[in-house]
Amino acid sequence: MAEFDYVIVGAGLFGTTFAHQAKKAGKKCLVIDKRSHIGGNIYCKDVDGINVHQYGAHIFHTNDKNIWNFVNSFVEFNRYTNSPVANHEGKLYNLPFNMNTFHQLWGVISPQEAQEKIAEQIASLNITEPQNLEEQALKLVGPDIYEKLIKGYTEKQWGRKATELPAFIIKRLPVRFTFDNNYFNDKYQGIPIGGYNKLSEGLLEGIEVRLNTNFGDDVAYFKSLGDKLVYTGPLDEYYNYQFGELEYRSLRFEHKQLEMENYQGNAVVNYTESHIPYTRIIEHKHFEFGTQPHTVITYEYPATWEKGMEPYYPMNDEKNNRRFKEYTALSEGEANVLFGGRLAEYRYYDMHQVIGSALVKAKQELHAAVS
Repeated sequence: MAEFDYVIVGAGLFGTTFAHQAKKAGKKCLVIDKRSHIGGNIYCKDVDGINVHQYGAHIFHTNDKNIWNFVNSFVEFNRYTNSPVANHEGKLYNLPFNMNTFHQLWGVISPQEAQEKIAEQIASLNITEPQNLEEQALKLVGPDIYEKLIKGYTEKQWGRKATELPAFIIKRLPVRFTFDNNYFNDKYQGIPIGGYNKLSEGLLEGIEVRLNTNFGDDVAYFKSLGDKLVYTGPLDEYYNYQFGELEYRSLRFEHKQLEMENYQGNAVVNYTESHIPYTRIIEHKHFEFGTQPHTVITYEYPATWEKGMEPYYPMNDEKNNRRFKEYTALSEGEANVLFGGRLAEYRYYDMHQVIGSALVKAKQELHAAVS
């Protein structure tokens, strides 16, 4: 008899959500993680009363009332609204692109003027079916916005020329003809009061967790501990890279504590010029309307991913998607292993999406276990 019903590899949002649902159903779970903390990339470090997002800015947003109620059952969320600012050559522009941005660029004051200006810029481009990110962005907003606010930032972020990136990456970017700086359109948005660790701790309450524990060090042993395995790590790593590595973009973070009350006046400021090596500066206290006499900022540098580095953004181009399908075919033959989460599924997930995916898969799995 195995000691646990489920051994869950990874204490990120998918693993912790699945574990919580399994425990509610009377199942005994073990969660392991190679890091020294729970929470995966939403982990926050308390630096003199400021919850520092150690792995980059995380803003929770969703239109799904059930998921919003679910996360708020563990910790109350504040009213934080994501309203980033872009810095280009020392001038500031509101994001996402809206009437404030258009006024800052061109001095226009009405939606009609802004629409006419963009239409005028797009007309001479003759782009009907965009073939890459650059063409998609130009067709969407024209050359002024593209050159100042998209091109440099995007090419830094992905480490490729915009002409080599797929068009779909930019399609989700909001463009509004209203004076609305709220980046997301979702009905529900906020940050957990006291940081994301409270959410992770709530999800794992009463569940055994072993940190600094690498599944890859003894796969057979960890599998033997449970009737089933829930794996949230990289799918190619699970299969020892037999079809080759799936590619990612990585990030590097440089955290600094400053003896001043307010450094930049906003939680997130993007730097869009290609010669500036970082993509943005995060000032963490603004996520929770902090009043501490000091502040903590983080420079976020994009990086080329290599094995052993943290994978952040999947490179979902044709080559990598084809390779992922080969790994998926292998995973479908695994009788007692459930794969889930952004790494195992090789896709970008917002937080509400990964929670939603975990809830659905847990429901399917636990219902099947009963019937």
